[in-house]
Amino acid sequence: TFITLVSGLVAQSAPGAAAMSSFAGRELLNPANVMEASYDAGTTLQQDNGLNFLGKEVDTGTTIMAVQYDGGVIVGADSRVSTGVYISNRASDKITAVDDRIYCCRSGSAADTQAVSDYVRYFLDQHRMEYGQPPKVATAANLFQMLCYQNKNMLTAGIIVAGWDKEKGGQVFALPIGGALMEREYATGGSGSTYIYGFCDAFFKPGMTKQQCEDFVTKGLCHAMARDGSSGGIIRMAIIDESGVERKFIAGDKLPYGPL
Repeated sequence: TFITLVSGLVAQSAPGAAAMSSFAGRELLNPANVMEASYDAGTTLQQDNGLNFLGKEVDTGTTIMAVQYDGGVIVGADSRVSTGVYISNRASDKITAVDDRIYCCRSGSAADTQAVSDYVRYFLDQHRMEYGQPPKVATAANLFQMLCYQNKNMLTAGIIVAGWDKEKGGQVFALPIGGALMEREYATGGSGSTYIYGFCDAFFKPGMTKQQCEDFVTKGLCHAMARDGSSGGIIRMAIIDESGVERKFIAGDKLPYGPL
């Protein structure tokens, strides 16, 4: 049988650490050690139960941006999802729709922000059915603020809410981790945003055109992705105005600025 065969393989190996250094000892009898290297028989392995990493805090990274112009807003984000130093997804979509013309950019814990955005989408659907008209951008932002602030001790969620409504046109709201709510002409977030504060201060100007805002978001994200090891991949953007939403994509090898 298979068990008899494995037992025979292990019996042929030296006892103790030597047995654990064999293929059968490491991978068949103890699958938790599948990633352990094969050491010499005299080497003592420092082993654990394989689940200790679950209790450790994990660093995450992102770069998100949004800017308003006369008639709409432009939101953009990189696509890298990192789990510490490991890139778990290199082409994710961090721009999430919560209504037809209201989107959010998510940073922090992917699980937390996905759950919060799902709740807000559900509440806005109820709002639309009850009132018979599209919700305002401020309504969506306040729902995000309520959920993030009331659960701030359990969430790691930095969010930018942006969209268009018939009352005020294009609007951008920043919600940093902790649940504050601030309306801004433009907003940045995520670990990569700290690298482009100077860029944004130098190049943002009130009253920019749609094309200027698109270039501003593209260049800002490129510089952040080049400097921040936790940001990277591709750029996804959404242009939101009265006519609807236009999604744009810039591949990693087509970025206007890259790492040195």
